[in-house]
Amino acid sequence: MRLSSFFGQTLREVPAEADTVSHAMLLRAGYIRQLAAGLFSYLPPAWRSMRKIEQILREEMDAIGGQEMCMPVVHPAELWQQSGRWYEIGDPMARLKDRRGRDLVLAMTHEEVVASLCHTEIRSYRHLPQMVYHMQTKFRDEPRARGGLIRVREFVMKDSYSLDRDYAGLQAQYERHYDAYYRIGARCGVPLVAVQSDPGMMGGKMAHEFMYVSPIGEDALAICEETGYASNLEIAEFRKVPDDNGPPARLEKVYTPNTHTIEALAAFLGISMRQTGKMVFFVGDFGPETGEKLVVSVVRGDMEVNEVQLRYQSGARTLRSAEADEIAAAGAVPGYASPRGLDRSKTVIVVDDLVAASTNLVVGANEAGYHLRGANYGRDYEADLVAPIAAAYDGAPDPVAGAPMTLARGVEVGNIFQLGTRYSGSLGATFTDEKGAEHPIIMGSYGIGVGRMLACVAEEHSDKHGLDLPVSVAPWHVGLVSLARSGASKAKAEGLYQALLKAGVEVLYDDRAVSPGVKFADADLRGMPWRITISERSLKKGGVEFGRRRERPARIIALENVTEVATEAIAKAFKAIDRSLESLPTWATRKPHG
Repeated sequence: MRLSSFFGQTLREVPAEADTVSHAMLLRAGYIRQLAAGLFSYLPPAWRSMRKIEQILREEMDAIGGQEMCMPVVHPAELWQQSGRWYEIGDPMARLKDRRGRDLVLAMTHEEVVASLCHTEIRSYRHLPQMVYHMQTKFRDEPRARGGLIRVREFVMKDSYSLDRDYAGLQAQYERHYDAYYRIGARCGVPLVAVQSDPGMMGGKMAHEFMYVSPIGEDALAICEETGYASNLEIAEFRKVPDDNGPPARLEKVYTPNTHTIEALAAFLGISMRQTGKMVFFVGDFGPETGEKLVVSVVRGDMEVNEVQLRYQSGARTLRSAEADEIAAAGAVPGYASPRGLDRSKTVIVVDDLVAASTNLVVGANEAGYHLRGANYGRDYEADLVAPIAAAYDGAPDPVAGAPMTLARGVEVGNIFQLGTRYSGSLGATFTDEKGAEHPIIMGSYGIGVGRMLACVAEEHSDKHGLDLPVSVAPWHVGLVSLARSGASKAKAEGLYQALLKAGVEVLYDDRAVSPGVKFADADLRGMPWRITISERSLKKGGVEFGRRRERPARIIALENVTEVATEAIAKAFKAIDRSLESLPTWATRKPHG
């Protein structure tokens, strides 16, 4: 490709809207342009990189038995109504009507479509197992698009679907995807970590997310290097050891003015925050029959509430933070609220299991300016449910061996779900066994965002000068910079370009009539793995300058040897990637709790 006829420009300044390194670099290098919030055009370099990522995905899916197909972006609402997700998913689902007034959905994912295809394509156990996949546009109306390609509204996703007759078959396909996802990350140059995760709107029995650990990530993770435990913070468990606060003491009301926070209360009484109980209030939607109720959570004062676990444990469909008037309506006094004396007809009280096992905590008295000392669960207050609803914290003992965990941020690049019969059951996707009995197909779902992977590649492989992409993902292998001025040296540059192309080397040829400084700055931004510079000076030294993107000084290679040296360097880089695959984590080698 000649830059003299190239579509797209580099940017010298960091765009104001860029909020991550990858966002800034992809904009500055002329890879992407924003059309609207969460909507991007992929310019030629990005599109070439996207195609290479897709090819890696394709090869890995084919290697584990996948069959590529393509399913529509627009779905009839009836499918999503049958699965129930039409009613469960709110604003992120884009709904529309056709000219006949028929409800339609812009695809967020394709479980419903796959299940509907099983009606015609799967009849007998002889047709199982199967695994199909496609790479297709998805749309999710995210409330806050951010990070360039990290969180967008329209995106391309590889989603694959396994179809089995039993859970043993599902487990086997799940494990193959687990291994393949580590290989995909390594081949793209992005280190991934598999963490246990919440199935969320997908439903099902088990799920793992494949995370790129980075401060730019939106997901909080709990990871223990010692034991290998890794989990999304939403479902992370940790070992709980109650403090020894002595045998149950007498309940005592004490005056505690201006202690609206746990920190202020502990300081006033001269105690640890661990010796207090904290109440956090939410309003839960429990469906049309029950409506909304105040969900009262009680955790130890030094901990926070895990809202995902609270929602599961309470049975609420959704949770939102409660307003002061909603708290007061149930008989609680904000800032001094107590699990005692609440209107139980208006509340669902959930107490963390550590609080229930702890003695003599200080809790609110439901009276402004007062707290209760010596509060003990079961004697002084009760709950509708005792459950693990406290969020793991940095340094929390992991559930395996009590080793300390570290909290980190991560970008969810991919996910795998054991769906079971969540969709096949509701959409009637069945097969008949050897005896003619009908059973729902056991399904799995597995996704990777192509654009998000590119963003993580850019985040991982860049410096202050621009991108420095791995050979497997870079849009071109080599940036050829011509500083030739004379007719003879220009001819040699043109001949080298043609020779590289003939040898199968992907080349971005800067043949523009601009200054050397502009050419080098643009080459740094665009991030091709190798750079070849040809000039009168290099020719006088015996050939051309050849080296990695910012390698200094570059080697002088004889003109007649450049093609061979370049092809060998590229082949060597791909072989290094292949060797790295041998030491990757696999399902078989992972620790059972990972």
